[in-house]
Amino acid sequence: MPPLHTDDWLRQAIGLIEADYQRSADTHLIPLPLPGFAQHGIDLYLKDESTHPTGSLKHRLARSLFLYALCNGWVRQGFTIVEASSGSTAVSEAYFARLLGLPFIAVMAQNTSPEKIAQITFYGGRCHLVESAQAVYGAAQNLALETGGHYMDQFTYAERATDWRGNNNIAQSMFSQMARERHPIPRWVVVGAGTGGTSATIGRYIRYQRHATQMCVADPTGSVFGQYHRTGNAALTAAGSRIEGIGRPRVEPSFIRTLVDRMCETRWPPCAACLPCWAAK
Repeated sequence: MPPLHTDDWLRQAIGLIEADYQRSADTHLIPLPLPGFAQHGIDLYLKDESTHPTGSLKHRLARSLFLYALCNGWVRQGFTIVEASSGSTAVSEAYFARLLGLPFIAVMAQNTSPEKIAQITFYGGRCHLVESAQAVYGAAQNLALETGGHYMDQFTYAERATDWRGNNNIAQSMFSQMARERHPIPRWVVVGAGTGGTSATIGRYIRYQRHATQMCVADPTGSVFGQYHRTGNAALTAAGSRIEGIGRPRVEPSFIRTLVDRMCETRWPPCAACLPCWAAK
């Protein structure tokens, strides 16, 4: 069978992703009963992004990254998709690459757990191991050049690939599900730093909707984002955290510090002692 004309393939590719979205239910906002806090008017909810088809927290981001790249003309039929990721983003991108019939390579540090590698290969991806987390960026760029493919680059495009005004982004989903709760407009939203894309989407949505909600970003010790938030120096580097997949060694373009009201540099997940601290602010 001859290959599809480029425009035909592009329309078909976008249609496949949109059809997949229509078959996927939104993720739930789950109340966490904490009587000691509730009696003081504090309610806590958790957004369970693990219920996406891949079980990955970055499924929504991967969908946006693919649509962004397709609509920009960066990805075409037969292109190899390359990503610098040791976990959730690579799992979901492998899923969407397989959906479109595209080869996928995830570049990651050689100490990445076998479990994460197995998840990526389950969806047809190939894992390219490098010496350290700092080496993944250059290696991913080089692989994309060598294969004539596309480096998805979640660390640059996570904050701009998602339509933060609406389009079922995570912020719209949260606020819609909160509409009939005791406090429909939360005082605080707390997110992990990750690539910076989630905090950017939620922070922009909060401002666009003129909510009084504030944003707290939690990141593990060793990550550079906390120091960057304090100083504004984008040239800073750090060792990175000891926790696989989070805690960046460099300032990523997707992390927008001006959208973050407070950084919490702690172990991950944040300890329960942080909750009163967030609530008091």
